[in-house]
Amino acid sequence: MSFDGFPKETLAFLDGIARNNEKAWFDAHRDLYEAGYIAPARSFVDALGPRLRSIAPAVQFSTRINGSLSRINRDVRFSKDKRPYKEHLGIWFWHGERRRWDVPGFWFELTPGQVQLGVGLYLMQGEQLDSFRQSVVHPRSGKALLAAIAETAARGDYEIGGKTRKLLPRGFATDPDRAGYLLHEGLHASISLPVSVASGPELVDLCLDHFTALWPINRWLLAEVESG
Repeated sequence: MSFDGFPKETLAFLDGIARNNEKAWFDAHRDLYEAGYIAPARSFVDALGPRLRSIAPAVQFSTRINGSLSRINRDVRFSKDKRPYKEHLGIWFWHGERRRWDVPGFWFELTPGQVQLGVGLYLMQGEQLDSFRQSVVHPRSGKALLAAIAETAARGDYEIGGKTRKLLPRGFATDPDRAGYLLHEGLHASISLPVSVASGPELVDLCLDHFTALWPINRWLLAEVESG
């Protein structure tokens, strides 16, 4: 399926909801939400999802809301920020039979000011975090991690994130070249692009190129963290 880029209605809606984050404005502009947010996002998923399988055969996607399309409603139950709506368009391609956030995947985020593409795991906890740390420490998988990051870095100016700690976790130590990754509780890589790329017909090709460059991070996580 072809995709010619997000229409002007997409940024019109995102700019509007950022300026008027309230139910009355959203209800009055529901047609703009459908035309600028839901419809083109579904077309984008339909166009990019099958092509992602050329690099990640097991990746999953769905054009449903709460599938690849994130809900625009924010969960404000436990947040001091009571704005009811997200101010970006978020799209998620994941690994595994069930759609979850705690698995390696590919994300696309569009705001009025930029496009962001990324891969990886944002936050690891419990057994998953322990598996990650064991893989960093192990000589074979630890060296594979460095190779994956180097492979991605060689292909573009990507930001590696997930470092949250100041001190090494108790009981873990490894060679200096990878000890810094023991300070991570997530491992993800991303790039920010000008918002102008979102409206161009080359967007799907551009995303595929970047996701291909970023794929070694997901490949390592799937092989060394999720497999364990």
